[in-house]
Amino acid sequence: MSIGVALAAVAGADPVPLLVAAVGPQALRATGELADGTLPFLAGPKVLADEIVPAITAAAGGNPRVVAFVAGVVTSDIDRLRATALERLAFYDRIPSYQRVIGLAGASRAGEVAVIGDEETAAAEVRRYFDAGATEVVFTQTDLGSADDQRRTWKLLGELAR
Repeated sequence: MSIGVALAAVAGADPVPLLVAAVGPQALRATGELADGTLPFLAGPKVLADEIVPAITAAAGGNPRVVAFVAGVVTSDIDRLRATALERLAFYDRIPSYQRVIGLAGASRAGEVAVIGDEETAAAEVRRYFDAGATEVVFTQTDLGSADDQRRTWKLLGELAR
């Protein structure tokens, strides 16, 4: 069996960046050597600062992109949304690579790593991700709550992007 990769090129265009969802040491080493960056998911700021950013940066020999994918939502109903996050992210609790980063973040379940709170809380968490070495932060699972919660989340993220 052979596996191949075909990359298309357009004359005069910038190359499309290759980002890999890597969180483990070996995957980060390969990603740093071969790709433009990583897309860690469920890796909190401490995990980024202590594990992911140093590993991929050393392997890349430069400054790779670290696009932190963060489950998060702005809400006033924190307890209900935390319960929803625990339920909807439970799939990741069974995957060894995610179990590792969740544990390194000081949590035991994926839903505990989700950013859930008011605008001030979410903004502070976004800053923590950047301070930890993320070059970009992308909120996912913004639909954990109501449509109003999702709008609040998008509004905050839009304001932070300015």
